[in-house]
Amino acid sequence: MAIDLEHIRQVMDEADCLFSQAEVEAAMDQMADSITAELADANPLVYSVMNGGLVIAGQLVTRLPFPMEVGYLHATRYRNKLSGGELFWKARAEHSLVGRTVLILDDILDEGHTLAAIVEYCKDAGAESVKTAVMLDKQHQRKAYPGMRADYTGLDVEDRYIFGFGLDYKGYWRNAPGIYALKGH
Repeated sequence: MAIDLEHIRQVMDEADCLFSQAEVEAAMDQMADSITAELADANPLVYSVMNGGLVIAGQLVTRLPFPMEVGYLHATRYRNKLSGGELFWKARAEHSLVGRTVLILDDILDEGHTLAAIVEYCKDAGAESVKTAVMLDKQHQRKAYPGMRADYTGLDVEDRYIFGFGLDYKGYWRNAPGIYALKGH
């Protein structure tokens, strides 16, 4: 099925900008300060959740002035669709997690099923401690469990279809510099 690029462009043209690039960068700085205060001496293994965590990881790890190992995981429920389904693993951890402090970086905490499954996977693999950092926490009552929050959150965002700064619309606009909401959603 061919993607209609005019539609993709129109989505961006009509989108509501919820957070500018400057606001996102300020939130990243605050997250980096909090992570540094807690993990600077922990020799963490930092995993980006692909594909959404790619942008946040690239932006965030350069703000963390301490030694760490960096890798990626790829687990998804969306697979370029607008709503989530069953968890699908594309790539698991390549490092041994036994006895390690692990920091998971992702773009958004929506319902949290994917993030919860990744945290469980890391704990089952022997991680001593698992922390999570997300750029956005979507504000609603449909979380994987009551009161679910990431250890580090950049911004709270309203319950709309969000894209930009790592989040996609049908596979597009992960490269948008701010955080946008789909018109009418």
